[in-house]
Amino acid sequence: MDKRQLGSVETSHNNGIATIEFFHPSHNSLPGRLLAELAAAITAAGEDDSVTLILLKSAGDRTFCAGASFDELIAIEDLDKGKTFFLGFANVINAIRKCPKFVVGRVQGKCVGGGVGLASAVDFCVATKYASIKLSELAIGIGPFVVGPAVERKVGRSAMSQLAINATAWKTAQWAAEKGLFAEVFESAEEMDKWLDEFLTKTAGMNPEAMAALKANFWDGTDHWDELLDARAAMSGKLVLSDYTKKAIARFKEKA
Repeated sequence: MDKRQLGSVETSHNNGIATIEFFHPSHNSLPGRLLAELAAAITAAGEDDSVTLILLKSAGDRTFCAGASFDELIAIEDLDKGKTFFLGFANVINAIRKCPKFVVGRVQGKCVGGGVGLASAVDFCVATKYASIKLSELAIGIGPFVVGPAVERKVGRSAMSQLAINATAWKTAQWAAEKGLFAEVFESAEEMDKWLDEFLTKTAGMNPEAMAALKANFWDGTDHWDELLDARAAMSGKLVLSDYTKKAIARFKEKA
């Protein structure tokens, strides 16, 4: 089997900018292995003295991230494995939070569940008009517990609750921008990338010490997130074992 069919996380460097790109053939969904690689890549870039700015992106055209891997979700058989799986997203969010460099998100298409969490966790995020968002967890019997703190921090509790409760409805990229998730929304990926090239180059040349201090200020009050997201992962890990969730995931897989 082509290794890329198993998914990948790749990092490239250019003039102080580390670009981290993830890919999975199933709409850029993220199994546990890729989540671990993604967290490690973000941590490594944060520790690299040659890096001043990080760009987080995914491969492909119209889907940024479809969230959790349904294949792995439906295979979970006990609480420990369930918690471990959801800790994958928690570890990526915490890696972004602890990284002393700004992490910029490039969202070219739809975000579902954990994908919304990633877009919320980055420090600055831009998107195309195709970047609709949805927190679908409740529709399969769980809830956006792990990504919830990152989403709520970015868009506020009211918008977060709208997304979490109306779990089958898409919100537009413009709606997400109005709530503060996206800083800019573009007509096309080409237009977005042209803007990003200039923005990243300009920002990468700014004072790293000042940017690190700003980042620490932006994330003030989140020092307890290691414990918080660990507890949230346990909540999701328990719910994913329910008959309701097993049947709901099976129905979703049949439609896919």
